[in-house]
Amino acid sequence: MAGPSSSSAIPVWLTEEDLNCIICQGLLTSPATLQCGHSFCCECLRRAWGARGTGVASHPWACPTCLEGAALRPKLRKNTLLQYLADKFSWAQNELEVGPERVLSPVQGPEHSPAPPRATVPENITEVVQKLTDLVGQLVDIVKRLQRQIPLSESGQDNIVSTALSSREDRGLTSLNLKTFNTSQGRMGEILHDLEEIQKNLQENFTWKATPEEQTQVEFPKALSSSSLPDQSCPQPRRTSRFAQWILSPTFDLGSLSCILKVSEDHRTVTVSQFRQPYPWSQERFSTSQVLCSQALSSGRHYWEVDTKCCNNWAVGVASWGMSRDRMLGRTADSWCIEWKGTGQLSAWTMVKETVLGSDRPGVVGIWLDLEERKLAFYSVASQEKLLYECEMAASSPLHPAFWLYGLTPGNSLIINQVQV
Repeated sequence: MAGPSSSSAIPVWLTEEDLNCIICQGLLTSPATLQCGHSFCCECLRRAWGARGTGVASHPWACPTCLEGAALRPKLRKNTLLQYLADKFSWAQNELEVGPERVLSPVQGPEHSPAPPRATVPENITEVVQKLTDLVGQLVDIVKRLQRQIPLSESGQDNIVSTALSSREDRGLTSLNLKTFNTSQGRMGEILHDLEEIQKNLQENFTWKATPEEQTQVEFPKALSSSSLPDQSCPQPRRTSRFAQWILSPTFDLGSLSCILKVSEDHRTVTVSQFRQPYPWSQERFSTSQVLCSQALSSGRHYWEVDTKCCNNWAVGVASWGMSRDRMLGRTADSWCIEWKGTGQLSAWTMVKETVLGSDRPGVVGIWLDLEERKLAFYSVASQEKLLYECEMAASSPLHPAFWLYGLTPGNSLIINQVQV
């Protein structure tokens, strides 16, 4: 038997979730470990903190998980051991997928360099369109701010534009000339109108087509112009829903809303904010980018729909009001959901267990909650409802519609549809 000094490999079982960043839900990249012991991607942590820090009271630079923090911004240093483990896990995962003969051997220790290349997934058309839509949304917000004549110095304006665009992969856009925005109020109104038209066209003029060979594709119109918009004089035929008599129109609860999110005036759209919102601290508020709806469902049958087209990474489902505010949807015994990862995977999470459903992305998700039969079901909604997943559930307390927008890409949003039947 090998002694303690032997170099024989000892099997260690790890899952991808063990080495994931809870902010972006991907393998750790340049991981930094805070004083509390929690680790995140350096870039994810910087975005979560923003320019002025997060947290509560005297702890502005708080940990997104436990809210422990310091008065001064900590220096983020790469945890080389965690980076080595993440790289080695990525290498092993590639070996399983393509075979050992096509994968470079991993490094033998964290002190060796360079590390094996991380697996990369090329962006598909949907991701490109989504990023473009997000960017246009950010430009709309910037123009609205300038139009309201918020008193900002020239350097302050530089910060707004550079912050809004620095998270985009096309860094060249950060050189956008601010003089474009220093126009008359009338000209600014024209700019805003043009941007909103582009945003509307992007959102309305592409559709998802999922096939076994291609995860997600987008069909573009020949031209993005006012002539390509749907003819409002000819209303679209209404879909007949089998759940018509149980339609619910939930609204987001502001008390549980994470400071990373903001909601529309009608409380039916939740969006990842460019800046951390100054909501008052409350033990009911999520520390992660999640929110519940106000409606407490304890009996009967209920159905609602969520438009997910404008969000890269999301989870929708139900949870009890007592769900821990620093845990993620589906990872607790009192929450259930389906989750879309931008890498092309749809999963269901029930009883803290993941069930992979496939790679087809639903543009609209219907949630059916039957508290009489103790059943929960998720549907992909198009011309009709198509069952994605169904499970039995036993809840000891009322349930609330629940939402999670992760990845922290500003402008990503989920919309509670007002279902027409």
